[in-house]
Amino acid sequence: MTIEAGTGHAYRMTTPQFAVPPSGHHLAQVNVGRTVAPLDSPELADFVAQLAEVNALAERSPGFVWRMVDEAGADATGLHPDEDDHLLQINCSVWESVAALRDFTYRSGHLRVLARRREWFQRSDGAHQAMWWVPIGHRPSVAEAMARIAAIRAHGPGPEAFTFREAGATALREAGPVPGGAG
Repeated sequence: MTIEAGTGHAYRMTTPQFAVPPSGHHLAQVNVGRTVAPLDSPELADFVAQLAEVNALAERSPGFVWRMVDEAGADATGLHPDEDDHLLQINCSVWESVAALRDFTYRSGHLRVLARRREWFQRSDGAHQAMWWVPIGHRPSVAEAMARIAAIRAHGPGPEAFTFREAGATALREAGPVPGGAG
């Protein structure tokens, strides 16, 4: 796809084949982060106070399919991908497309919370997010999601797991032509 950049230059974005959605599949995403303190601490009060609102926003967003929740059913804060590390939090969801996830992540009220992540989460030493294709109706488990993070950490992006970077052209293609552009 050719895009007109703000400078007037055109460039071509290519998408690795593994980042192109197979027929009959949705996009699963996982991200993990280690909080700076326990969830019930004053340092995390603002973050925790916004969870219900952000989760409701996700559920109302076009293209949303499913999100992982713990036994209480409100959010995933009771799930512990590492039983020895209760500061490690997981977020996993399924979307109809890369574009739908990108719109929620970067073009909704979620961005306001995302912009404050450094207040609540420690910097990650390695990959902290992954995306992969799942058959429609599949709901990833914590173990499956963590295996996708491990795959990126061990091998980099590929068919098992990739990131927004590899899926960028896919999201642009799904979004349609760029207004005023050559695409």
